[in-house]
Amino acid sequence: MSAAAVEHPCDGEPESLLETANSLMEQHPGYRVEIIGGVITVAPSPDAPHARVLTKTMRPFITAGLDDGETEVLQGIGLWLPGGPEDYAIPDLAVVDADLDDHLVENNCHDPAVFRLVLEVTSSNYNNDLRNKVVAYAEAKIPVYVIVDRKHGRVHVLTDPMGGGYDSHEVYAPGQTVTLPDAIGAPVTLDVAELIRAGRPRA
Repeated sequence: MSAAAVEHPCDGEPESLLETANSLMEQHPGYRVEIIGGVITVAPSPDAPHARVLTKTMRPFITAGLDDGETEVLQGIGLWLPGGPEDYAIPDLAVVDADLDDHLVENNCHDPAVFRLVLEVTSSNYNNDLRNKVVAYAEAKIPVYVIVDRKHGRVHVLTDPMGGGYDSHEVYAPGQTVTLPDAIGAPVTLDVAELIRAGRPRA
């Protein structure tokens, strides 16, 4: 993921960050454009191993009943962030309250109050997921942030948001399982080895 260069016309009012981000999305269909900490980032379409991790990850959430009733399990929905006037993110996966549609804020993004968990699968943008988004999601008071770190072969679980970070940050390696907090709505356990294996290209 790279910070996008912002170009403004020589005359007239300069574009807002949000206008620039939307213009980049139109110019690059399939790319993910976000504004984190007042900086536009652009990521290319995910590769197949990234998609496999998301498929493997969704299954235990759905099996636990989190995609029916009070919650939904969704990919790629907009999350409006309080860190800047135009900040927003598009997490890879989220567990949200079922009344999500009633909490649309702006630019097809939703109030962070309805997000119970967000999950990111790292690609070339791993520093953004491991650093900038930790701060952004904590400021948004997202209760649980999970990172499937394909580069380093581990899973991070961050809970108890406070200010610019999370009070609890646990790291799990292959061979371990991750039991997520009941606060997301149901007991969910993730197999770290399975997720890391899914995130590698097939031989």
